[in-house]
Amino acid sequence: MYNPTNPYKMKRIRCPKCDEPIVFDKTRYEDGQVLVFECPACHHQFRIKIRAKKKNEDAATEEQETEKTALGTLIILENAFQLSQELPLYEGNNVIGRHVRGTKANCPIKTVDPSIDTTHCVINVKTDRSTGKSIFSITDGPSGTGTFLHNNILGVRERALLEDGDIITIGASTLILRLPETE
Repeated sequence: MYNPTNPYKMKRIRCPKCDEPIVFDKTRYEDGQVLVFECPACHHQFRIKIRAKKKNEDAATEEQETEKTALGTLIILENAFQLSQELPLYEGNNVIGRHVRGTKANCPIKTVDPSIDTTHCVINVKTDRSTGKSIFSITDGPSGTGTFLHNNILGVRERALLEDGDIITIGASTLILRLPETE
């Protein structure tokens, strides 16, 4: 899957039938080459053609990719509605919600759980200028079923600070916040 040591070598595409993300190493193929993929989720086969990027476009893409560094991870535990997943959290607002085509959630959960809204909650990540540490906070979307932090429901417009290992419940899903180890 994703190679954090060299992120610009990896290319992410989506299955045209079920929207499943597929990641591959684009440096292993030549410009103009046609690749055939089979979606691991729905087994739909489709083709893509590797296009050459212009030099300035390639440099801009690499610059954008190096700017985005995951500051934490949400681990979604497997249950009757979904398989286990890991979602990277970036600086700014990470909108958590059910994955559907055209969702506004930039951190979507692949689930069939109807009790998770398409924009269920928001985890905000910002960096404290004095210490350089990341500060994580959560607010409800607002959602129809609420957002729970350690079995306590968040009120309307309530913001709660998060720490490593905090347990968040949305719908029937349990999420665990994991932060990188600090030296």
